[in-house]
Amino acid sequence: MSFLKNFISLRTCFLACAFVSSAFAADRVVGANATLDIEPGARSAALGSTTLAVEGDYLGLGSNAYQLARAKYMWASFSHTAYYEETKYDYASMVIPLPQNQGLGIAFSRFGADDIPYIRDGEPVPEGSNYNTLSIADWVFSVAWGRRIIDRLELGLAFHVLYRDMDQSGWGFRGDASARYEIKDDFFVSGLLKGWTSSAASWESGEFEYSAPEFYLALSYSLPVEYLYGKFSFYWQSAGLFHHDSRDLDFDEDTHGGERIWENPLDWLSGGRGGIEFAFDFGLKLRAGLSSFTTFKSVTAGAGLTIANFLVVDYAFESHPVFSPVHRVSVSFSPYLFGHKPREEGHLSKTAAAKKLVTEDPEEALPVEEIVEERRQETPAESAPKIEPVAPVSTTPAVETTEPATSVAPPVPVTPAVPSTPIIETDDEILE
Repeated sequence: MSFLKNFISLRTCFLACAFVSSAFAADRVVGANATLDIEPGARSAALGSTTLAVEGDYLGLGSNAYQLARAKYMWASFSHTAYYEETKYDYASMVIPLPQNQGLGIAFSRFGADDIPYIRDGEPVPEGSNYNTLSIADWVFSVAWGRRIIDRLELGLAFHVLYRDMDQSGWGFRGDASARYEIKDDFFVSGLLKGWTSSAASWESGEFEYSAPEFYLALSYSLPVEYLYGKFSFYWQSAGLFHHDSRDLDFDEDTHGGERIWENPLDWLSGGRGGIEFAFDFGLKLRAGLSSFTTFKSVTAGAGLTIANFLVVDYAFESHPVFSPVHRVSVSFSPYLFGHKPREEGHLSKTAAAKKLVTEDPEEALPVEEIVEERRQETPAESAPKIEPVAPVSTTPAVETTEPATSVAPPVPVTPAVPSTPIIETDDEILE
């Protein structure tokens, strides 16, 4: 709770600064702090950037901080992306599990370009490659928190601070809130309120820019396929619900799009994205997707490999109708799993729990002696029928006497004694 109080206080501080700045000069723009929307993780990128729907990709803490509620081990993740014109994007994050189904995430990233040649005003053009060079970059620091509210509902909060170093410097911030609900086993619906604090940036010149909040939906469903030794997973993420959004990736000015769902449902659906993944039981994952349903030139693909539970390597290829293809690589490492075996799952769905009972390893079953002992404890001696004491019967042959016949007591049948321990029949004896 102290973390939430500090988080709310920090948010109040930034909002106060935003309102003070807006009193001087505030411009509403589209895509303020757009660097925060770049996909860092190779797994989500290969699935069409359906980051909100993908659970377990700790490089996507900005969109789905709710996944921290299921973090069981500490993970350190890194990714590198080489864009066109020598632009690079590097991202690093760390996940720390907390008690009571909580988790904390910290991330740091840099998006920029180096060794850019330039000529000052009034200077002659230098000969050869003897140019002055400069660098431009966006530096982002993020902190995220997630917690399971009820058995099927998880909530996450994230806050980002951005520093921009260009021809003039500037600061930006944004807060995001995400949640996921399990409708049924392996079927989830997720939501993201991006910029619940608004996405704002303040520049050295005194200008203040901001973008209004936006909301997104996502669905994910997993289907085990036992005869293929793996599981299919399907992911879908919607376009924004609140505002008009340009969704044409080839920048064709003659096309129109970006309608909201109540204005044109089909156009809104075309602005979504999707992906499919097949995960083999031995750790290999194959992926494909579309980062925009408006064109097949936005195809994405990739693969991932889990090595000995503690190391995960992912690769993604992303095509674009205008720009050059992008290659993305990410690596995740768990220090705990490096030296320990995975702990027992603390939260299993009904399907997973039933499957675990049915597919229990016979070698790990209890020995017969322990099963017999358990059955003995379940049937105490008090529950056995009581046996009346029987007088001993003499085996000496009867001798004829002159006494009347009524003096001789009739023989009493002897009831065999019941053993104190119940007899347990094995399957082999029953079959015989």
